[in-house]
Amino acid sequence: MKRKIRILLRYLAASVLATTILAPMLWLFLMSVSSATDLARIPLEWLPRQWDFSRYARLLSLAPGQPGALFLHALANSVVIATGATLISLLLAVPAAFGFSRYPGREGWLMGSLAIYMVPPVAFVLPLYFVLQQLALLNTHLGLVLVYCSLILPFLTWMLKNQFDALPLDIEQAARLDGLRFWQVLLRITLPLAKPAVAASAVFGWLLAWDEFFYALLFTNNIQAQTLPVTIAGFTAGRATDDGLIAAVGILASVPPLFIAIWLQKSLVGGLTSGGSKG
Repeated sequence: MKRKIRILLRYLAASVLATTILAPMLWLFLMSVSSATDLARIPLEWLPRQWDFSRYARLLSLAPGQPGALFLHALANSVVIATGATLISLLLAVPAAFGFSRYPGREGWLMGSLAIYMVPPVAFVLPLYFVLQQLALLNTHLGLVLVYCSLILPFLTWMLKNQFDALPLDIEQAARLDGLRFWQVLLRITLPLAKPAVAASAVFGWLLAWDEFFYALLFTNNIQAQTLPVTIAGFTAGRATDDGLIAAVGILASVPPLFIAIWLQKSLVGGLTSGGSKG
């Protein structure tokens, strides 16, 4: 009887969690397919009287005068910048995390980078702005990629270091006895074992860059390098705001992270659970 109650409570908790996550997305979708009249009706009706998918067609169209030209360009910018920043950060974070994990006594450097990571971003605005200005990287993809690397790199290093700590040392020690060097042990032994953890870290790093708004707002001034969060904010700046269009933008903006999470689902779950115990 107690087992059945535990199972029932477990399913109930899962249902509540799923509802709290999916309900806002469902309401966002209903807003995106509702007419302006339905959205302004009092009392509010949960289901639209007339389903309207024209906003999605406008956002996915490159025709002149349509918001799609702005939205799709910003979407491409976000994909390029988030992916580039994540790849560069991973290339630097993997050897750094491996070094912190396998060579004790250097935790002070890691704690220092994490302390800098905790500083509010506004403290770095002026230094970063002057550096990017001197390098002619304002309003460029590369400029935002470098700025995002400063955000993602400490986080990925800390996350991967904890995952490397959970891996068994026996295999690496045997490889070192066989004559493998630092990079050979990392590439041939450790990384294949830590592949789920690396995938999970990459997802979280990519999402950090995908959702970043503050630096993108300050370091870009037009659509040349403007990212999706800034563009979405721009849709609300007009006097006559189309709430349904903004909702449709939110739905489409959630599609790339959703596909990445589904694609890396097994690696994501494995990476999150691999550091739970040291073996």
